[in-house]
Amino acid sequence: MFKLNELSENEGAAKRRQRVGRGPGSGKGKTGGRGIKGQKSRSGVAIKGYEGGQMPIYQRLPKRGFNNINAKTFSVVNIGMIQKFIDAGKLDAKGDITEDTLIASGLVRRKKDGIRLLAKGDLSASVNLTVTGASKGAVEAVEKAGGKVTVATPASAE
Repeated sequence: MFKLNELSENEGAAKRRQRVGRGPGSGKGKTGGRGIKGQKSRSGVAIKGYEGGQMPIYQRLPKRGFNNINAKTFSVVNIGMIQKFIDAGKLDAKGDITEDTLIASGLVRRKKDGIRLLAKGDLSASVNLTVTGASKGAVEAVEKAGGKVTVATPASAE
């Protein structure tokens, strides 16, 4: 049995915080390690990016371009990699290959806003693919091999 009043932390598990401004005997008394006077000795200081009155670097550098907040990012799959995974037995060419099948096989790590099929590599197996997007060349290559590509809209779209 153990008693609640006998419980204690393991040695070195909890480090006590340094209490500043608690007298000269503490070694951090009076100014509390902040030096003497000036903006940084006061409370509520936020001077990130301030360069002593000089024009800050982020204002001196030119700004270009623009980031579209509505842009979609797709995970990319090449048809050559699909063929490689079929040859290795990680994908079944007879059944339908969906985005979830590609993730389960390890070909794609995560879906992001969908999976896009690209035409790099060669495809010899006849496969039925369902993906969010596909390039013209990829669709032609799959159809040439006797397969079919279905471009489905992502489930998260409203």
